[in-house]
Amino acid sequence: MFDTMTLTKAGGALCGTLLVFLLGNWAAEILYATEAGGHGGEEYQQAYVIETGEEDAGAAEEEGPDFATLLASADAAAGAKVFSKCKACHKIDGSNATGPHLDGVVNRAVGTVDGFSYSGAMAAVFDTWTPEHLNTFLESPKGAAPGTKMSFSGLKKAEDRANLVAYLESLGG
Repeated sequence: MFDTMTLTKAGGALCGTLLVFLLGNWAAEILYATEAGGHGGEEYQQAYVIETGEEDAGAAEEEGPDFATLLASADAAAGAKVFSKCKACHKIDGSNATGPHLDGVVNRAVGTVDGFSYSGAMAAVFDTWTPEHLNTFLESPKGAAPGTKMSFSGLKKAEDRANLVAYLESLGG
């Protein structure tokens, strides 16, 4: 039933299949290298880059007006739109969610909302939520209060932060 030609064909098919897989692996490593120094030690950008302008915005932001000037001309209605990024974790009706409620947060002592368990990082950084402290925190929560439980990456635009603080101020306490 099995002769030497059948065994030779089966062995050749197995070797050919292995060769196809090895060549496919080699091509995939060239196209999709993920480790640093892939492509034979040369560094390439992977796939394509979407320009967001964040690098340029950071330089222009430093040259712009200070936060107090931005806050004086801030638009609370625009801040209400920015607050939509905060709604997933914070409420403004006096009840806590994943994060503490934010009504009356401006000039409130840090870590004083009843019924919310704060991380120790918050009280160690600020004592009161002044507009300037809110600006610093909203720019980069993890950078301003290392160890905070807040996972939000921050608001990069100073105008957005000023509008949000103006909105929170308008809510009162």
